[in-house]
Amino acid sequence: MTSQLKTALLLGALTALILLIGQATGGRQGLYFAFFIALAMNLGSYWFSDKIVLAMYRARELAPEDAPGVHAMLAELAGRAGIPTPRLFLIPQEAPNAFATGRDPKHAVVAVTAGIMRLLSPEELRGVLAHELSHVKNRDILVQSIAAVLAGVIMILANIIKWGALFGFGRRSDEEGGNPLAALALAIVGPIAAMLIQMAISRSREYLADATGAKISGTPLALAGALGKLDAYARRIPMQASPTTENMFIVNPFSGRSLANLFSTHPPVEERIERLRQMAAGR
Repeated sequence: MTSQLKTALLLGALTALILLIGQATGGRQGLYFAFFIALAMNLGSYWFSDKIVLAMYRARELAPEDAPGVHAMLAELAGRAGIPTPRLFLIPQEAPNAFATGRDPKHAVVAVTAGIMRLLSPEELRGVLAHELSHVKNRDILVQSIAAVLAGVIMILANIIKWGALFGFGRRSDEEGGNPLAALALAIVGPIAAMLIQMAISRSREYLADATGAKISGTPLALAGALGKLDAYARRIPMQASPTTENMFIVNPFSGRSLANLFSTHPPVEERIERLRQMAAGR
């Protein structure tokens, strides 16, 4: 199954979950209200995501004269990807990592840490930049925002149901044709399912960015080598990062394997490397 198809199916699963909760509650008005609130909140986040996350990590823009080699590399890869060259920012942290943000290719930003600039070879850094440009090309910020809107609707509906249960929700739902027991069950299970689906979408987009990035750069093994180094250093030098932005980075910015793969926003690095090696071998 391709990453694009998997993403579409997972977004469909989030939508179906919303419809199930809406049917169980028996109230369309609450469903529409929840959707509007979640849409407004996440549109704001989507529109200003670059400014928010760059300020969070105290990133500063790198002028061409500050890093001419990296700027030239970024421009060359953006040309190969068929997108405008993003702005380049530096995060003042030693933990090696990188991410891309921006609401569309015309407003994209690629941010790299000071540590990644020192750790990777030029060819490996080129592979990382190609990966991040793939997120821009594939409009992953938009995909993640849509998933966040749908998950936000589920969270709001679940809270409405839980509070409604304290004030006679079950009796009113019976009158309106809803199923209060099913609604309460979905209010408990729904947010957990939504979180797992969001994480699965994030993992699927990482696989897609690896594959697209390898095609853009033409050097899958360079990206594979970079991922191996970044994963190893992430265990030794944990990044000062917020869990809310974990999915943005090329590798999990937190050290160790304290969470099961099911609850990770990133696929296992070993699997990502193996896929890239298979690409290099032409399989």
